[in-house]
Amino acid sequence: MSVRLASALVATLALPAAPAAAHPHIFIDAGVELMFDDSGALAALRVLWAYDELFSLLVIEELGLDRDYDGQLTEDERAALAGFDMDWIDGFAGDLYAEAEGRALALSGPLDWTADYVEGRIVTTHLRAFEPRLAPGAAEIVLRVYDPTYYTAYRIASAPRFTGRADCSARILVPDHGAAARRLQAALAELLAAAGPEALEQDFPAVGAAFAEEIRVACAPPS
Repeated sequence: MSVRLASALVATLALPAAPAAAHPHIFIDAGVELMFDDSGALAALRVLWAYDELFSLLVIEELGLDRDYDGQLTEDERAALAGFDMDWIDGFAGDLYAEAEGRALALSGPLDWTADYVEGRIVTTHLRAFEPRLAPGAAEIVLRVYDPTYYTAYRIASAPRFTGRADCSARILVPDHGAAARRLQAALAELLAAAGPEALEQDFPAVGAAFAEEIRVACAPPS
């Protein structure tokens, strides 16, 4: 995820020293809305992250919110929560990767973010603008949601939504989790042999892409 508030909270408040296979630590149900402009170009993505209950509770407690423990935030508390996960370090890709025709598509940093606490889970949204916008065309758009370090595990929990066009469809591809797990274990064994257990948290293998769920979007070609 973004700020390493996640790492700090989980490491200091929740988890003992973890074994090598303890990744991931945070679990997020993700959703994506594709937003098209009047010309039919893909202008932006609205990204939703619903955090797991344990991590949500840690953040709520760390920020001193929901002090009456009723599971509801006041307007002021929602304002205090908003943006807690938006202070992105330089080079952070937002755990979202977009491409068309094998070419990576540039996205802005997070914009127009929101946050709430719903049924024990923090739910945040943010906007990512395409730079430049993706002109209408027949090319399939591929979106991958994953943390390269696999500290956070993402699941695409709902069908993508479309705003501004009614001629697009999407399908979700799920990875072979068995093959991904074998790749992870092989990478861990190699790292342990080369650098020992102390290297696991500092230099965890970048295997997140193997666990990535994928959205493939097709829109009608221009007439």
